[in-house]
Amino acid sequence: MRTMIIAEIGSVHDGSFGNACKLIELAAECGADIVKFQTHIPAAETLRDAPMPPYFKGEPRFEYFERTGFSRPQWRDLQRACAAAGIGFLSSPFSLEAVDLLEEIGVDLYKVPSGETSNLPLLERLAETGKPVLLSTGMSNWAEIDAAVAILRGGGPLCVMQCTSAYPCPPERVGLNVLAEMRARYGVPVGFSDHTLGPAAALAAAALGAGVIEKHLTFSRKMYGSDAANSMEPAEFAALCRDLRAVWTMLDNPVEKDDLAPYRDMKRIFEKSVVTARALAAGTTIRREDLAFKKPGDGIPAARYRDLLGRRVLRDLPADHKLAAAEIEGWN
Repeated sequence: MRTMIIAEIGSVHDGSFGNACKLIELAAECGADIVKFQTHIPAAETLRDAPMPPYFKGEPRFEYFERTGFSRPQWRDLQRACAAAGIGFLSSPFSLEAVDLLEEIGVDLYKVPSGETSNLPLLERLAETGKPVLLSTGMSNWAEIDAAVAILRGGGPLCVMQCTSAYPCPPERVGLNVLAEMRARYGVPVGFSDHTLGPAAALAAAALGAGVIEKHLTFSRKMYGSDAANSMEPAEFAALCRDLRAVWTMLDNPVEKDDLAPYRDMKRIFEKSVVTARALAAGTTIRREDLAFKKPGDGIPAARYRDLLGRRVLRDLPADHKLAAAEIEGWN
């Protein structure tokens, strides 16, 4: 999988189809590659008395998913809105029925949310589609991730994503160390689903090899709902997109430290040459106190000053004179 930035819309739209379309346009303007929604079919995924998460107790989960969900025609229109905006469309299914719905409208790839990593029937259905899958791991240990990866390897391309299911996630729980462990353990691309409030974790993850970065996007953190308070606002998200691409450009262009060709002119301007610290008569044996080191760097390099010690000068030299090979006995 190539590098990609996912704008996680989640439920920020709060059930407004118009807001969802505007968020798609906003994500594209900010520089994201893909917009990610969540496809909830309440009767297929949750009991009516299921508890609410600690970070959002505004309304019961069943009613919340029911109120903020979209119809099949609306999901198809959201996909078309993404195409019109020049951005990819992605949604996380939370049930087998949600996978069927998304297959109907023809999604290109799937994201497994952290709470579904242990839902093996769902993973088996996703593997059957043969489409790329992003596997989030925020609530899972290694044994659970191993089981999920074993199933998903039978499908399309796989990316395993480090995630911490805390909203917001404090720095000490980000787990950047897990990225290298995942890459070594599974031999697949790795990504990072970021629930921190700032850009630092995502940029660090990219520098450590995460090729897929997911971050929540909202119009404003003051919006109602389960996701907005822990999301990035537009200016922040646009800056993150620019910085992530800069990090990936750096990683894609390794520098050879022994290649000094780009610095040829700079070395002449900024480095030091050996010059006389005082006037020297012809035949004088050079001592350390006879030498000084000054710009430009187009004479005998300061790094070679020891090679001059004990040699004689072949003619009278004034003070502050840049030494040349022809003026030094036996110099080559």
